[in-house]
Amino acid sequence: MSTSSRAGDSTPNSPRRPPGPIREAHAHLAALGESLELVSLAACASLAECLGVVRQAAEAAGPGASPFVRLHSARVQGWPEARWPTLSELDVAAGAVPVVIMSFDHHSAAANTAAFKLAGLRGGEPVPPNGVVVTEAGTTEPTGLLLEQAAYAAWRAAPEPTPDEQRRYVRAALAALAALGYREVHDLHSQVWLGPLLAELERAGKLSLDVGLYSPADRLAADVAAAAAWTSQRVRLLGGKVFADGTLNARTALMIHRYAEPLLGFPRGQCLVSPAELGLRITEADGLGLHLAVHAIGDGAVRTVLDAIERAAPRTAGFRIEHAELIDVADVPRFARLGVVCSVQPCHLLADVEALNRFVPHRLDRVLPLRELIDSGCRPGELLWFGSDVPIVGADPGDSVQAAVYRRRAGASEAEMIAPRQAITEQEAWACFAPGAIGRRTI
Repeated sequence: MSTSSRAGDSTPNSPRRPPGPIREAHAHLAALGESLELVSLAACASLAECLGVVRQAAEAAGPGASPFVRLHSARVQGWPEARWPTLSELDVAAGAVPVVIMSFDHHSAAANTAAFKLAGLRGGEPVPPNGVVVTEAGTTEPTGLLLEQAAYAAWRAAPEPTPDEQRRYVRAALAALAALGYREVHDLHSQVWLGPLLAELERAGKLSLDVGLYSPADRLAADVAAAAAWTSQRVRLLGGKVFADGTLNARTALMIHRYAEPLLGFPRGQCLVSPAELGLRITEADGLGLHLAVHAIGDGAVRTVLDAIERAAPRTAGFRIEHAELIDVADVPRFARLGVVCSVQPCHLLADVEALNRFVPHRLDRVLPLRELIDSGCRPGELLWFGSDVPIVGADPGDSVQAAVYRRRAGASEAEMIAPRQAITEQEAWACFAPGAIGRRTI
């Protein structure tokens, strides 16, 4: 099919090859490389299948093997049971072997008793700054489900990767992205060792992509000083990263309206940053001549970030809102008016179908309003960027084209389209992958 096909065409079959060099605007290189070596739950179609994989992985972790089992890419809302395994179910499946199952969105996880002990997690005790150990109603007994920072506390209880493992992960990630046609990648929430490692690869002639880095915002000033030792025309520190909310599948994305099935105590999700701190981070990044990329999935978080940017009025162009999976109609024109990049990952629509229909059925018309964004002045490749958030979702650019143009999974009927009026053309979709210029401070 040519790139001239009209938006929303009845044949949901996007081309799988890009028309030229493209940019992956949102990736996590080390996590991608590591995920290629860990056990994936992506193929599991039910809770029983998940527990079967857990059992096999725990049995394989015998003498001489890793004492800590981590499995990733669980898509709980896609299972018939639509629920996480309980702590007791994981105890039966894994026994004394510590096991953590991470959701594909990396904002929720489930763990067994052994993993809880290693991570020091207890029911009823918060995990700063925003972690929640979910408990049985009215008790302090943990269900096994962990949200936000609590999920990462369990995940990171495993041994830290060695320098050799870090190098292997990054090289594998770069190779995987290059094979998909990418020539530039932005790493969001970069580790302190990533810049020096990329510079080492470049000196050795083994850097296959141009790379822009975004550090955790609270580390940005220190990383600017350290970056002088590794910055080049191909490897640049572009800005900082902040999380304003969680995710839809975890029901921690901050919404303007209540979820149809909210978590207890979080009817509209979670706000993970105060307006004061967000304003401070914007001002700090602007003072350094860099950008701020803010994770904001729910329409409430998007509005919060736009409000903060408008108040701060940064002088540096290129501030970014990441994901923006739901945007209220009143906020769409603010992106172009404020010069804010809307950095979205349409492929998430394909992964989130069940969660969208279950948790925000009353707001489906506000899911990824790409047509409105372009019509309001967000030109593809300039103020509207596409990425994948890999390894959260696969990095194949054809998946985002599929979602942006056809608004549904391949093979699904037109009746299953989500916000069909927001469909764009294939030409517009591919333009959202246009490479920038890593060597410029303002992209």
